[in-house]
Amino acid sequence: MVKMDTEDSSRRRTRSACKRSVLRDAPANSKGSGVLRSLSVGNFDDQEAMEDDGECPKHGQPGRRVMAPRYSLLREVGRGSYGVVYEAVARRSGARVAVKKLRCDAPENVELALAEFWALTSLDRRHENVVQLEECVLQKSGVAQKMSHGNKRSRQYLRLVETSLKGERVLGCPEEPCYLWFVMEFCEGGDLNQFILSRRPDPQTNTSFMVQMSRAVAFLHQNNIVHRDLKPDNILISERSGVPVLKVADFGLSKVCAGFGSGPGGKDRDGGEQGNKNVNVNKCWLSSACGSDFYMAPEVWEGHYTAKADIFALGIIIWAMIERITFIDAESKRELLGTYVRQGADIVPVGEALLENPKMVLSIPQRRRSHMSDALRKLLQDMLAVNPQDRPDAFELQSRMGQVTCAA
Repeated sequence: MVKMDTEDSSRRRTRSACKRSVLRDAPANSKGSGVLRSLSVGNFDDQEAMEDDGECPKHGQPGRRVMAPRYSLLREVGRGSYGVVYEAVARRSGARVAVKKLRCDAPENVELALAEFWALTSLDRRHENVVQLEECVLQKSGVAQKMSHGNKRSRQYLRLVETSLKGERVLGCPEEPCYLWFVMEFCEGGDLNQFILSRRPDPQTNTSFMVQMSRAVAFLHQNNIVHRDLKPDNILISERSGVPVLKVADFGLSKVCAGFGSGPGGKDRDGGEQGNKNVNVNKCWLSSACGSDFYMAPEVWEGHYTAKADIFALGIIIWAMIERITFIDAESKRELLGTYVRQGADIVPVGEALLENPKMVLSIPQRRRSHMSDALRKLLQDMLAVNPQDRPDAFELQSRMGQVTCAA
């Protein structure tokens, strides 16, 4: 593994190149903005207008139902630099859903929105541990249009793709904003951070979550999807069945390594192989350094990696969850699950520390009074190996996780 030229300047360059997931919990005192209160979608040929009906209740505040043809937005539950997430209700069924509204007013926003759309629509079947997309709606100039991948009849969809590929604005005047609305299943248990840190340690829940996370990643990799931003913020919890069910979400930085290219053997602009449904994601090389610092594998910091980076991120999450290791995020000031390496007064992401010192031995478990089994300790060491070839792939991980948890 090749080190970066100068550690400090190189670290700054890499940090600035790393995209972060932008949808976070909305602060309780966040100011409101005018939002579309009713989300009305017909079929492709029967376009209906969306109504702008004032403000939506804020995060943490009880919401009044506003009647709408399809969905009523109840309250805001998350906000970021390019999108907002609402809790909503489907008028006909009364089912609660999550509605994510993404503004496509810049190429980087369009790229993130399309990445999520392509990843979720590429799945041929559902998986209980991956958040389910119900529908996606493209809205511009008050007109809503149901989205389907590769729909050549939709001029706006093709212009979105062109914007993403060219990296320049082609959607027209800023006065006519374009939005993508993602309607997904609602997870009332919050994210993994909130769920774990608001409860007493529970080995049974930890064991269940480890198995569920490994199943989710195996399913994604089997379907040629590299998530690239696995972290507790992006793992949601559903409690509808009476037991917590984990859902991997937020595919804005994901990469589909097959199915959307120009032909077999082709390369996309991120270095991914395209057009082959049987692509091995562990041989699909990616080059965009993206993700969130504390969960990024050493090779991601260098910008040359495969799906094994997801395995590393999962190792960080599981290790932090088992030992309840946390840090305070500098931006949001939230306490987050995540392991790290201490360097003097600083804490350094594990992947970055391993990049600087590949021979470093991680202290697993970190806490003296840990109940971590030897089998789990060995599995975590393998998942966090500095050399990605020494890590298990997602299918081996799923098998070994089953053995570890059964033994426990």
